[in-house]
Amino acid sequence: MIDLSTWDLSIPVNVPATTIDTPRLVAGYQDGYFRSGDTLFFWAPVTGSKTDNAIYPRTELRETYASGALYNWQYSQADNVLRAAVAINQVPSTGKIVIGQIHCYGSTEPLIKLEYQYKEKLQSGNIVVKFRLTPTSEPEVIQIATGVLLNERFTYSIHLTPIGNITVNAHEMQWTAKLDGTWSGKLLYFKAGVYTQDNTGYTTEGGAATFYKLAISHQKAG
Repeated sequence: MIDLSTWDLSIPVNVPATTIDTPRLVAGYQDGYFRSGDTLFFWAPVTGSKTDNAIYPRTELRETYASGALYNWQYSQADNVLRAAVAINQVPSTGKIVIGQIHCYGSTEPLIKLEYQYKEKLQSGNIVVKFRLTPTSEPEVIQIATGVLLNERFTYSIHLTPIGNITVNAHEMQWTAKLDGTWSGKLLYFKAGVYTQDNTGYTTEGGAATFYKLAISHQKAG
């Protein structure tokens, strides 16, 4: 069983989108967009509703305390890691879904997105990082891995150290960078699941993924 006690869930239903709180999630909540058990399955159709200030639908977990209260952190306070094993099962016509993030509380601009980009001609996809050096920067787009098949299981991790070193491992490839100090006062949080990067098409179009492992750790410094 994957531990859901430090997450809540956004599903693309109602306006704005619905949040399933942590206690309800832990109690075994499931629907057509999310299933839990030994694995987690996420489905976000292009026709789904959106969260506030978003233009795309998502079925996505967000960090919380066990009580359900939102958990936000400053990176200098701990060694912060998100680890997952996942397979991408479906992509929308754009080919793009986000499967992991470090987001910034009170902002629409995340620090980092990990995105799968399927290429129809190649019948496989790339994994890219979209990274903001500062909170006001335009995102840099860095390709990490290529040749990732649909339904192929792979692992990824996003690791942010107390001194601002960030490392992303995905599909046995690695990328590293150093944050600008302007991030130091920002409140951050992990997200994981399916954030479909498309909002047009039929109800059968969208993003889907199966997570075989998912874990967060915040190892306190010192």
